Amino acid sequence: MREQIGNSLLSPGDFVRHPGRPDWGLGQIQSIVGTRITVNFENAGKLLIDGSVVELEPVELPRR
Repeated sequence: MREQIGNSLLSPGDFVRHPGRPDWGLGQIQSIVGTRITVNFENAGKLLIDGSVVELEPVELPRR
């Protein structure tokens, strides 16, 4: 299994959305180990995402 190309650009601390689960809300990456991406979503809690199956969508937050 290969990691989705876009996921290789992500780092812990980045904000993302799951393309198939918009109801999970905004998520922040906690860790990345191989293709395993742990994300803490505002409406779903901490979840383990298989980066070889799902390409997370990066979110740019406005600067304060």
